[in-house]
Amino acid sequence: MLSAKVFKKKTTPRRRIILLDELRGIAIFCMVFYHAFFLLSEVFELNAGESLFNFFMPLQPFFAALFIVISGISSRLSRSNAIRGLKLLIIALLISAATISILPRFGIKNVGVYFGILHFLSFGMLLFAALRPLLDKIKPEYGIIACIVLYLLTYNISDGYIGFSGIFKINLPFVLYNNSFLFPLGFHNNAFYSADYFAIFPHIFIFLAGTFIGTAAAAGNFPQWTYKSRVKFFGFLGRHTLIIYILHQPVIYGIIAFAQLIIRLLD
Repeated sequence: MLSAKVFKKKTTPRRRIILLDELRGIAIFCMVFYHAFFLLSEVFELNAGESLFNFFMPLQPFFAALFIVISGISSRLSRSNAIRGLKLLIIALLISAATISILPRFGIKNVGVYFGILHFLSFGMLLFAALRPLLDKIKPEYGIIACIVLYLLTYNISDGYIGFSGIFKINLPFVLYNNSFLFPLGFHNNAFYSADYFAIFPHIFIFLAGTFIGTAAAAGNFPQWTYKSRVKFFGFLGRHTLIIYILHQPVIYGIIAFAQLIIRLLD
């Protein structure tokens, strides 16, 4: 159990927690490879890409969760989560417009993003900004435990129920899934497809758990070793995750397309 002293505020100046940068850098590094394999498999329809994508897929929930929880922690260190959330939402909507409406006109299919990681993170930031006065009244250690429990309870919400299969299970009304507009919450039918998809449930509880952990970060009570740099490469990536996220897929697509063109010319 985390000690309550960890969450009490210190009077020392706040320092940058380098470990968060490096962990965020690891997460975006893994995400770049994951999306590269996705493009090879789903867009270029290469067998090797499909094999790599299927091999790498089991790791995706772990580095995605790492990315989300760090975003939650960082929300405690932000001056305005409302502004951050709105800016990120605009970027997310532009990505949706490009992948859903523009790219298919150029023959690039299976890349539509309806509610991806940026959409989710923007929602998390805006929700935290709205609920912060209430969340501040909850002891962080209790909040973390509650988030873990709620995450586990809602983990299977996209499969039509909450709870645990075989132990405690409540089936949800079919009407929630027989529509075309509740997919951000995690309710969707088998026809729904998004190239990048992070539903609000259960992922919001990972984000909120991060905000409770972030109270220790805001108080300057993280362990001393978390403020020291160890792998500068990942730290650099972690400080530039948004620009990397925006640019990496077009860059990867261009590299693969160029490589295919060269191969054809050499045949």
